[in-house]
Amino acid sequence: MARSFIPILKLVLLLLVLTPVGAAAQDAANLGAGDRAAIRQVIEKQLDAFQRDAAGEAFTYASPMIQEKFGDPATFMRMVRTGYPQVYRPRAYEFEGMRTLRGLPAQEVFLIGPSGRGTLALYIMEKQPSGRWRIDGVRITRTPDRMSRATVPSPAPLPAPGRVGPLPASGHLGPLPGNGQVG
Repeated sequence: MARSFIPILKLVLLLLVLTPVGAAAQDAANLGAGDRAAIRQVIEKQLDAFQRDAAGEAFTYASPMIQEKFGDPATFMRMVRTGYPQVYRPRAYEFEGMRTLRGLPAQEVFLIGPSGRGTLALYIMEKQPSGRWRIDGVRITRTPDRMSRATVPSPAPLPAPGRVGPLPASGHLGPLPGNGQVG
């Protein structure tokens, strides 16, 4: 009888380990100002690490699941460089709202990529047992209506490639080059 109980106990323990810590408290609507600021700081630090090609540092901001999936900083950096150029080398970015995805908070970040095109990135965040926030994935979405909100009467120039940071104080970039379409 004790032997048949062990597999069930192992399953229960595994489920407890795999369940996000405080899953209900991780809902975006329940986050306080301190958690929201900490999430933004983690994302900004990782974006800065990408700009400096600091693979080891960038890797530290990924969740344990992401770290396990990619194994080492070089593999992780290669994936970001080839699959997410707008995250790897954004010209500018702007934090927007929060939503809940997969039961976790997701920070919306509008990015202007190296090509000058804008995209909305959803940074899925996970709070660790230590209380620190880590990035558990990034989902890129198209934003075709964004241009109508990103124009000003006298357009501000795009930041030079290689210089990353928040959007200008006005919060607007002006029209993007080309046909003005985003995505």
